[in-house]
Amino acid sequence: MLRRAQEQGSVAMRREKVAAFFSALACIALACAALLIGGCGRANAAKRAKEDDRPVIVVGSDNYPPFNYEDANGLPTGIDVDLATEAFGRLGYRAAFLVIDWENKKELVECGAIDCIWGSFSIDGREAQYRWTEPYMLSRQVVAVRRDSDIYALSDLAGKRVAVQSTTKPEELFLSHADPRLPALREVFSLQNRELIYPFLSKGYADAIAAHETAILQYMSDYRLEYRILDEPLLTVGLGVAFALDDARGLEQALSDIFEQMRADGTMEEIIGRYLDEPLRYMEGKSDEGEIKS
Repeated sequence: MLRRAQEQGSVAMRREKVAAFFSALACIALACAALLIGGCGRANAAKRAKEDDRPVIVVGSDNYPPFNYEDANGLPTGIDVDLATEAFGRLGYRAAFLVIDWENKKELVECGAIDCIWGSFSIDGREAQYRWTEPYMLSRQVVAVRRDSDIYALSDLAGKRVAVQSTTKPEELFLSHADPRLPALREVFSLQNRELIYPFLSKGYADAIAAHETAILQYMSDYRLEYRILDEPLLTVGLGVAFALDDARGLEQALSDIFEQMRADGTMEEIIGRYLDEPLRYMEGKSDEGEIKS
């Protein structure tokens, strides 16, 4: 009996080691994929690293103007990039930015390939999945249609086709059927690349799209498009920075304290104002789940 128990224990240990090995391989694969996706500007990042000996915090996000994107020189820029650079700098860190596959964000932060997710990321409904900072901005999730559309209210979406990015709040709302304001749709297109939702609407594959209002307005400005945004939002959410549940460094609270400082000294308003008109509009009020301090 003792020998059998020892053999069973040995088998269990081998299984645990094999599972840990494949888990590590999966993390490496995800990290490599993220590095390939974020290839532009990598040489510049390496050069900056040699010139700056502060500990590095790797921030993961996908491309999402005006929050995270690359400028004409291939360098990361945007609201979240500037906020992260300033906030982590005050904590004694250097922020490095990695373009990731948004669908893999949770796995990447949990396996340590990135330190945090910071990319117009809605807290609401995900509170138990990560360690969160307090919200640093408010954002309206809205529905947009072509100018000549007969859709004027959320109820007009009945029997229509809507394009969203996968693993986002709009996708969750339309697929869960939990919001009584939202009628039954003909189809929901869940697209991995969020930039594809716009040509889906422009070319008529979808009757409407749903995303952060700021992102839709930015895309309309960049490409001189004229979509019409419905007056009634899907929801108003707080945006936060997410860390893995097993990350015990306390960075989420440290960042929250820095956010308070940045609001008080005007830095938060100044940074948001570089990209959006009326920055205070995005810094005060309430999300659908609770209050954000101004």
